[in-house]
Amino acid sequence: MAFLTSPDIPLLVCGCIAFYAAIRALVERDIPKKLLYLNVFGFAISGSFVLLFPDILTAIAAVAFFVGTTLEGNIIASAIARKRAPKSPGGDEEKP
Repeated sequence: MAFLTSPDIPLLVCGCIAFYAAIRALVERDIPKKLLYLNVFGFAISGSFVLLFPDILTAIAAVAFFVGTTLEGNIIASAIARKRAPKSPGGDEEKP
């Protein structure tokens, strides 16, 4: 009787990655790094969906989840980068 079969190993790897990313996201104080770990967590969860439920609809849902979390992370990161960017000394008005 084997403890791990070969189909279980990829799911175990995704689970370990998700657990590590979740712990790092909780511990991390820098917001852009925290968003990176949350993005990795989302990737691991979407991979786990496909491995747990091998169906075409699950794969489509996982791809939608993957794309959605990536776009969400990029939007939040760009908003934070804009907020942290130094302001120009002349103001924000455009010059002709």
